[in-house]
Amino acid sequence: MSIMQSLFGSGNRDLIGLDISSSAVKLLELSRRGDRFHVETYAIEPLPPNAVVDKQIVDEKVVGECIARAVNRSGTRTLQVALAVSGASVITKVIQMPASLSEHDLEEQIKVEADQYIPYSIDEVHLDFQVLGASNVGSAGIGSVDVLLAACRKEQVEQRCGAAEIAGLTPRIVDIENNALQNASLFLQHQMPDGGRGKTIALVDMGATTTSVLVLHDLQSVYTREQSFGGRQLSDDIMRYYGLSPEEAAKAKRFNSLPEDYSFNVLMPFVADMGQQIDRSLQFFFASSSQHTQIDQIILAGGCAEIAGVDQAIQEQLHIPTVVAKPFAHMSVSPKAKPAQLAKDAASLLLACGLAYRAFDPA
Repeated sequence: MSIMQSLFGSGNRDLIGLDISSSAVKLLELSRRGDRFHVETYAIEPLPPNAVVDKQIVDEKVVGECIARAVNRSGTRTLQVALAVSGASVITKVIQMPASLSEHDLEEQIKVEADQYIPYSIDEVHLDFQVLGASNVGSAGIGSVDVLLAACRKEQVEQRCGAAEIAGLTPRIVDIENNALQNASLFLQHQMPDGGRGKTIALVDMGATTTSVLVLHDLQSVYTREQSFGGRQLSDDIMRYYGLSPEEAAKAKRFNSLPEDYSFNVLMPFVADMGQQIDRSLQFFFASSSQHTQIDQIILAGGCAEIAGVDQAIQEQLHIPTVVAKPFAHMSVSPKAKPAQLAKDAASLLLACGLAYRAFDPA
């Protein structure tokens, strides 16, 4: 991949979003009909344990086979995909460059200067950049532009691309997870107070092992953080409390066959832990920002957001209005996408939604 294609890529109207998480592969395809978006296909395929660990692909072949099953189940005919690498594996930095440089000269200059900002050999990373606009950073801002520089270790990009290629897909875009979540937030404006304008919103995507927190002010990212906490903790709690094997715990959760005391003794303490983890991330945000002193709303996404009543519980614990993400509420849905099941899975598909949106993004 060239410097211009490695991380951000460019929009392509025949594109599906592919989210490879620690627990599942999630695939989503969008189209647009007039001013309205439409869900064409989607699929969620569970991954075997340890195929992906801490967002690192351990078994590329197994993940590729899982992606192939998701493609077959979805029925999509689109073979080009947008993928994402974890924010923890990506180094990003906003730098100032002369506004007079052409795109080619800017690229060459960044190649020369990148070793100032990246603690790896340039040969070990994929680089990309995006011009953000005129700079206002002190005297350096005069005649300068802010440029977002992104670098990711090559193996991170190549493992994901390799798994997709095993499934017969062609990677066209490798994005950064936090960027994809920010794109997906456009489909959550109907849930935000004043459509998010002038508001500070915390988007919390809690998956199996990792929680990503993206704070938006006026719909623009002002803070990101990842921490090791997720739904697998609930599975571990079930195993420990009831003496079950991993397979038995997963089956009991799936078929809702846990004892009557499950809610009080296991689920409620886990949800309280969720609230503590979110509160901890928000305290880090407040400590890092002198401009923001409150959160106007929390939007929950990821598998943990599917827990019944979790939004109300978090709201009562943190005293912040909280909702579960519904990115498809204003979209039409193809019958083959199974609208009823899509509504149940919606919060888990937010990252895939942000990736699928890249089909319409010219940047």
